[in-house]
Amino acid sequence: MTHYPKVFIYDLDGVITDTAEFHFLAWQKLAEELGILFDRQFNEQLKGINRMDSLDRILQLDASQPEFSSEEKEKLAARKNDYYLELIEAINPSHILPGIETLLKANKAANVKIALGSASKNAPAILEKLGLTSYFDYIVDASKVEKGKPDPETFTTAAEALGISYPDCIGLEDSAAGVEAINKANMYSVGVGDPAHLSHAHYLVADTSALMFDEIIKQYQTQQEREK
Repeated sequence: MTHYPKVFIYDLDGVITDTAEFHFLAWQKLAEELGILFDRQFNEQLKGINRMDSLDRILQLDASQPEFSSEEKEKLAARKNDYYLELIEAINPSHILPGIETLLKANKAANVKIALGSASKNAPAILEKLGLTSYFDYIVDASKVEKGKPDPETFTTAAEALGISYPDCIGLEDSAAGVEAINKANMYSVGVGDPAHLSHAHYLVADTSALMFDEIIKQYQTQQEREK
């Protein structure tokens, strides 16, 4: 009998919508205020990384920065988030990445559960703005987990909340840290993006428009057969 997955766990940034540009602009504004040079190239390292870890990495760019206390860091991270929230006010359904709503519909029609596994505390608000909340059976955001990606906790939390065993889960990610988290959770990883960063994904597509539900299922089942 062919094995069928029980849940798709979607990352938010870079898979459902692309708020990476808004994150970059918000971090850049904060960095400028601190006198730190922060560019797009360095920003690539922050993909899939949570807010506090991102802040630590940015502060390490400038050795002359003072030693900030935990409380001061929380305030800096909150300031960045305020800038980000101002920027994402403009998000609407036109910001859904190509092919994603079609994939969600096929996912729903097949009675396979749908969860969100995001490093963003703003994930529920963004899904609401995109008009996609009704598709999701469970949402994991940064407030529900202690360890960010590449730790598997984001994905295992979704599976446990829905009562689904890890090998029955498919995770969709665009970051190296995210794919690593899915693999560590013993789930099937679907990567979206550049093979140079995502060669460790079980199945890889160049962009979201190439994400086809039936093809993902086929690739997942082929892997299951191989592992028998």
